Amino acid sequence: MTTRDLCGKFGERGYVVDEDFATALELMLALEKPLLIEGPAGVGKTESAKVLADVLGTRLIRLQCYEGLDAASALYEWNYPKQLLRIRLTEGAPGSTLEREAEIFSEAFLLKRPLLEAITQETAPVLLIDEIDRADEAFEAFLLELLGEFQVSIPEFGTVKARSHPAVIVTSNRSRELSDALRRRCLYHWLEYPAREREVEILRARVPGIDLRLAEQIAHFMEFLRAQPFEKVPGVAESLDWALALVRLHEAALDERTLELTRGCILKVQHDWELLQAQRLRYVPLLGGTSGTEPAALEPDYGIGSVRARRG
Repeated sequence: MTTRDLCGKFGERGYVVDEDFATALELMLALEKPLLIEGPAGVGKTESAKVLADVLGTRLIRLQCYEGLDAASALYEWNYPKQLLRIRLTEGAPGSTLEREAEIFSEAFLLKRPLLEAITQETAPVLLIDEIDRADEAFEAFLLELLGEFQVSIPEFGTVKARSHPAVIVTSNRSRELSDALRRRCLYHWLEYPAREREVEILRARVPGIDLRLAEQIAHFMEFLRAQPFEKVPGVAESLDWALALVRLHEAALDERTLELTRGCILKVQHDWELLQAQRLRYVPLLGGTSGTEPAALEPDYGIGSVRARRG
């Protein structure tokens, strides 16, 4: 599948992908190597894997990473109740201990978790290893065999090699640095916040019926917000939520009252609400949709607390 094909098919599904990202996806499929996608939260890393699975007409298998994730949750577990039942049912039956042990540690007693499920499919799925930076370094090291050789080792069972190589997408929000060993086994792409014009394109593709002027206002205002030192900077996911909310409320344009009522769609921390309110004189001109007004970045220490401290 070529870069042009990917751009077109992603676009048909409401995901606006640029040539750089489409090329990275094409190379991932052609070279059969995992693709590590890093970038801020909410820019579409996870969604890209979902859309790719739909484009390829295959299954999406997702492993959501978290602190403390281990092989039992990610790769496999033995079905202990079934093993115990089998042992009781075969007590006194002919056969050696080794034969009985080999039976209860066979594939029939194996509970497949996402990683093992992905490499035992007859048709190659898309495997999404989401937010790998949330898992610890030990789990990251555990993944190296899978990412490098498309196989996993199970002590009681042996090595399981992929029947067909899955398309592997690994995402990270960069909450911690990943190891060089993991990076060497992957292709790499950085997914940034979209430029204003591209965000307008995304909004019009994903929010049916949105007015062009409203889409432009949202994209302009989001550009302003992303230049501010918020605790949780809003991503494209928040842009889409906000656009859907405004369309649902039958709002044709942004104004100050509408922003106040719907700010919970874009800012998810109360301190960020206060910080935004402190910048009222800066953001009000943006609500008029004036195209010549450029977003202004705050000084890093210009927040509610520092304003009060200066006054005190």
